Amino acid sequence: METRGIHQTALTAGEAAALALALHTTPEAYAGRDPVPVLAYDPGASLRQRRESFRAVYEAVVTGLGAPTLYGGSANGPDIRWRDADHLVLLAGGRHHVQLSVHDTRTREAEEMRTFEWGGAWSAEEPHDFDLLPYVWQLDRSGPGEPPAERTQGRMASSLDHFESALGLLLTAWVEQLPVQVGADWAGFSLTSSADRGRRVQLSYALADGLHVSVDDRDGEDTEERAHLMRSRGWHSRDRGWWQAEYPEPERAETAEAARLALAELRARGTTAPKELRARDVSCKDRGELLLPGLGIRH
Repeated sequence: METRGIHQTALTAGEAAALALALHTTPEAYAGRDPVPVLAYDPGASLRQRRESFRAVYEAVVTGLGAPTLYGGSANGPDIRWRDADHLVLLAGGRHHVQLSVHDTRTREAEEMRTFEWGGAWSAEEPHDFDLLPYVWQLDRSGPGEPPAERTQGRMASSLDHFESALGLLLTAWVEQLPVQVGADWAGFSLTSSADRGRRVQLSYALADGLHVSVDDRDGEDTEERAHLMRSRGWHSRDRGWWQAEYPEPERAETAEAARLALAELRARGTTAPKELRARDVSCKDRGELLLPGLGIRH
């Protein structure tokens, strides 16, 4: 195995598992070292291809270390943590590689908190940085180790356009990352707006069901004119007063379309700013605490 820091060749799943165990049991021996690439992605890989190529590495590492303390991921790849008060073993993916590393817990998490608190766009005219956040979703299912005492409140979007980008990034991350980490379990939430109280736009994803978006339109007229309007926004079908769109095998184009559709509906019903929005009923099969710090709104 070559040892050139970040340019190191990728490891087999077994080698990755052995490295993870070494990082976990003797973290002091690896303090200050660069992350070790354990998997290289093809630059043109689809979300499904990235997901399946990561699966063998993840399963091998979990076999050696047990379930993670925290599941999760960034806009660029998985972010999975075996954590105690002193050390944090991190299996994290980027655009091109998945890497293993170990960190001083307090130092790493303090740096991440600063990123959430002080980065980002201060106005709608500036570019957002949701794609640069350490993680955009995180799931605590009371696994081994110690969860953080303090959790980030997330990064707030500065405009609805920024929120649409954040939502698309989150959905893309889920499609790539959730099936490996939580299997067949679904994840989802509802969007509500103070501009249109009582209405919900629901979004969910599971490997077996695909990506699903729906809006409560039970107070809308059941007419051809209404149906034409809703279909023009991008909705596929109506069922018992709910308009819905389904993407059975979503890739990047479909996650972007689902985010666009949700925002188009919210705008059409009067929402003008992210501060009017809330994420409700955030859950991953009602098991554990699911956080969405990269969604761009409160929840």
